[in-house]
Amino acid sequence: MSRFFNNKKIELLVPTGTFEIFKKVIHSKADAVYLGGKILNMRMHRKNYNFKNEEIKEAISIAHSMNKKVYITLNNMLNPDEVTQAKDFLLFLNQVKPDAIIVQDFSIVELIREMNLNIPIHSSVMMNVHNKATVQRLRELGISRVVVSRELSLETVKALSESTDMEFEYFTHGDMCIAHGAQCLYSGMTFGKSSNRGLCMKPCRWNFGVKKDGLVYPTEYPMAVKDMYMYEHIPEMIDAGIVSFKIEGRMRDADYLINLINYYGDAIDRYIDDPICYDRKKEAQNIYNHRKRDLSTGYAFGKPGLSNINRRYEGTGKFYSHGKVFSNPIEEIELDNERIGKIKETLHQSHSSCEKAILSVKVNSYEQAKTALEEEVDTLYLSGEVFEPNKPFSKKEILNLTKNKKNTKIYLGLPRMMYEEDFSKYNHLLNENNLGLDGLLVTNLGAIHKFKDLGLDLISDYCLNIYNQKAASFYKKEGLSIGTLSIESPLIDAVETIKKSPLSIELIVHGSPVVMYLEHDLYENTKVLKPIKNENNRYVDNNILVLVDDKDFEHPIYRDNAGRNHMMLYKDLCYLPFLKELNNIGVSRFRIEGCHYDLETLTKIIRIYKKAINDLTKCDELFKSLKPTHAGFTLGAFHFN
Repeated sequence: MSRFFNNKKIELLVPTGTFEIFKKVIHSKADAVYLGGKILNMRMHRKNYNFKNEEIKEAISIAHSMNKKVYITLNNMLNPDEVTQAKDFLLFLNQVKPDAIIVQDFSIVELIREMNLNIPIHSSVMMNVHNKATVQRLRELGISRVVVSRELSLETVKALSESTDMEFEYFTHGDMCIAHGAQCLYSGMTFGKSSNRGLCMKPCRWNFGVKKDGLVYPTEYPMAVKDMYMYEHIPEMIDAGIVSFKIEGRMRDADYLINLINYYGDAIDRYIDDPICYDRKKEAQNIYNHRKRDLSTGYAFGKPGLSNINRRYEGTGKFYSHGKVFSNPIEEIELDNERIGKIKETLHQSHSSCEKAILSVKVNSYEQAKTALEEEVDTLYLSGEVFEPNKPFSKKEILNLTKNKKNTKIYLGLPRMMYEEDFSKYNHLLNENNLGLDGLLVTNLGAIHKFKDLGLDLISDYCLNIYNQKAASFYKKEGLSIGTLSIESPLIDAVETIKKSPLSIELIVHGSPVVMYLEHDLYENTKVLKPIKNENNRYVDNNILVLVDDKDFEHPIYRDNAGRNHMMLYKDLCYLPFLKELNNIGVSRFRIEGCHYDLETLTKIIRIYKKAINDLTKCDELFKSLKPTHAGFTLGAFHFN
């Protein structure tokens, strides 16, 4: 079947979790279905879900006989061993000819290019595509459709659609995440089950209270978002240039899906038939009556704020937001001597050439930057998203720092989310001024594409999620000189990536990287709710909002100057005891994530790590002298093999 509006094809794209569900859903008003194989997709919790290869082949045959399309979700982040699995799966897909694959990890793009396969590629929402430069580069790489970032408004999508020849897909109904695509790392760091690998334990749906300024606020599930609902806004989606209307729900049953699909399919058909007298509310009440969570238009018409947070109870007395209990709060695993010993043993089994170690530090303020320069760190990163109350680095501050940098290399960090206004500002700043910078700490493919001709060195931040050697190879070809390893990478995967990567790898070894990156502003809770008692924060200043889980662990939330929220670990990451062993397998760049430290603490940590990299035999001794600055130390994903 085909739908057209003003000669432009419109597609209703729907999920199927099993072959039995597919055989029912394919007869609905859907134009296309998306489904996953038994490996390498973003829905890996249920073993009885997803499709065997023979089922994929048959599903494609059935759909094509009905003039409908099938897209395969090869959309999780691959570990080094899975790169080989992906090759075999891609060869199979090349034979059975789905209409496209949906991809997150650029290793898949690299493999398809190397293997000379003819498989159309769509970029997953997990690529977090949100700017024109990224869209343009994806198009050059042969990607024909983008599932845009959930945080993009229809106005922004329209601007992108009118200025590029890319197809755009937009989430239309279903379960949404609170965090930006591929920028929620806490499940991987805490449970060893990565949200970027189809195994999210949903810590965002824990029951958190809020504390700030010595006051406690009565929130419940403050990060549990409503389901997306665009049934009443199909005209606006078509006007924005959206080609594919995507319903989420690969874990939903057939009856629920078929009713929902037919409501949306009927609405699209009615609008195409008569856009002037179109009734946008015809089945709205039915959809509302059979909703799971409450409903929202998300970011389609601008930032929704607290109205995007679900408040609906189910009959059990618990929020439906909680739904199936994927996990309960647990303590971030404490660093212990037994695990340190096992890590050293594992690293001793791997040998590579080692170079002299250097120390990199990321800072949040001009005062922190001056401190790092005084301590003569090797590399200084000026954060592109500065936490309040500090202000972004000014031109004057940058010039003062670069003028006094001596042997330190200084890199200007970029924001993770960069819209056209951001590109305009940074383009002007970097092209019109000789700032004395050595390079940029880049955060998205569009920034690499836009700024690689400036003659500045490009290092990727950890938000690019380099998790395997093929992704590293891709980014090296794009223009990076150094890539920061994904902080979700467990030990064995990290070792394999470091050993096989053609790109030099930097490793975050201390501090607190951002583990959940939100457009949503949790600080709004303190403006609309009345506090219920007084209580100070335990580990961070009272001016920092903390989420308090059911086990009384406090998760700090920092707000940047754009109002975005950054959740950090409440224990500091610490790899100090085995820096020597990491250096022996080829890691020469060690980074401190220092944005959350006061000047005294930052100075102490820099000095300890400088002593360590100058004499790697002293790491154990230096670790014994290192005092925890927060709730303790953790190894994060390195706790897991």
